[in-house]
Amino acid sequence: MPETLVIGSNNQKKARELADILAGLPWTVKTLADFSPMAEPVEDGDTFEANALKKARYYGDALGLPCVADDSGLIVDALGGAPGVQSARYAGPECRDDKNVEKLLRALDQVPWHERTARFVCCAAFVAPGREPYITVGTVEGHIAAAPFGDRGFGYDPVFVPSPHEHTFAEMEPDKKHAISHRGRAFRQLRGYLEALA
Repeated sequence: MPETLVIGSNNQKKARELADILAGLPWTVKTLADFSPMAEPVEDGDTFEANALKKARYYGDALGLPCVADDSGLIVDALGGAPGVQSARYAGPECRDDKNVEKLLRALDQVPWHERTARFVCCAAFVAPGREPYITVGTVEGHIAAAPFGDRGFGYDPVFVPSPHEHTFAEMEPDKKHAISHRGRAFRQLRGYLEALA
């Protein structure tokens, strides 16, 4: 009987994306939607790694199961690295994706294309009883588009154009996005570790 692995995210779109990336593992992969609702941990870490570890430990401890979680964000050079670890809360603690994107585009309104360089970063953490945490990091370089394009993905996907491509993540088929995305890169590294554990 394969061991259960929980994806520690209440973001249903992210959880589905991670379930796709982790599909086929010799684990029974479940999301938080498979369990009773629980409060979310406060993401107050100063780094992606700290927040990813906090979420993985929180949900893993609450459920008594091995857990993977990530913290991801967008780093924009012209904004001094913002929104960074505050990416999900850039426009406020209860904001929606579209409000975060609107605030980002307003901040970059007068910034020319060649200065709109940015990167997505994903830190993925795995925790399990009796094991040291395992952490991986994935990044992808790109630019911020002048306006949103595409209706796939979530977060800043409609305005992030990964180099050397000409379309945003939100315009790409999921398989193509996973192949080059920060989250895909981080979780493919983690996937190899999980395959060796099973």
